[in-house]
Amino acid sequence: MGKIVLIYTGGTVGMRENPQTGALEAVDFGELLPMLGELGKMRLEFETVTFNPPLDSCNVGPETWKQIAEEIIARYDSADGFVVLHGTDTMAYSASALSFMLDHLSKPVIFTGSQLPIGRPRTDGKENLISAVEIAAARDGDGHALVPEVCICFNSQLLRGNRSVKVNATGFDAFSSPNYPPLATAGISIKYNTGLIHHPSEPGRPLEIHTTLDTRVSVLKVHPGITEQAVRDILLGTGTRAVIIETYGSGNAISKAWFLSIIREAVKMGKILVNITQCLSGDVDMDIYATGRALKDAGVISGHDATTESALGKLFFLMGGHPDNHEVKALLEKNLKGEISK
Repeated sequence: MGKIVLIYTGGTVGMRENPQTGALEAVDFGELLPMLGELGKMRLEFETVTFNPPLDSCNVGPETWKQIAEEIIARYDSADGFVVLHGTDTMAYSASALSFMLDHLSKPVIFTGSQLPIGRPRTDGKENLISAVEIAAARDGDGHALVPEVCICFNSQLLRGNRSVKVNATGFDAFSSPNYPPLATAGISIKYNTGLIHHPSEPGRPLEIHTTLDTRVSVLKVHPGITEQAVRDILLGTGTRAVIIETYGSGNAISKAWFLSIIREAVKMGKILVNITQCLSGDVDMDIYATGRALKDAGVISGHDATTESALGKLFFLMGGHPDNHEVKALLEKNLKGEISK
């Protein structure tokens, strides 16, 4: 029998209605397992870990990611896979960050959750969880994990964690991976796209976790009418080491003199500026238009086809391990965990 560890951080999937007030309240996830009789047919052993207190995903952050990583490494040798139950609002951020924090990962870490609690008649939680567990337990003919990476399993799709974004606030199709195909699709059976799955570059090395994160990152979304003061406050703030600039189209922004002057000043200060497109899909190419070329010439780095969620997690991770910004910039251009197509 294989062993799967269920880590409940919080979120809708593990909530139950209070019979007195009618309000949804998070409970110890172990109390909900009897409602999931389908899991008993899988011939698996389960261990449940419930955060105390469970967190609304809006309150999830780097400390939560560290705790998840520590729970995983503490049980890594005895488990075959991990399923992280998580609220949907920040799930893509967490899955992205964990993909960088868990080094030499050779076992599945599958994030999932739901839009409706497991106890509700029309819940999507049961299907999401059962599929996530089956994927976490799946092995090839040699006994190796089929999906040894951090993923999101939602609405019958298995998506690479650091390629995922939340795209729907109310529908069951809450997540998408616009720039990378699904790793698997759950229908009557689960069909794996094995050629797309990321495997550790050095098989056999023990898992390492990196929990030193530098969170001095801001996000600037370029928009019509953006003011000089707003750009100055974000790009030149003393508490900011890096800025993700969400640009138009293929990496374009306004070409006004004041804007480019602030960009150059920020680069001169040593700040890391990363260009991420606001579009759901597509790539940043700062050589296509003059406005993009101006950003490149000023010292802005291309984020290629990374998501904002992935770029944020990657920056936290790299900056936490490298005090030299030149090293961080060089590593940002590299595909570390399948997060960019370069």
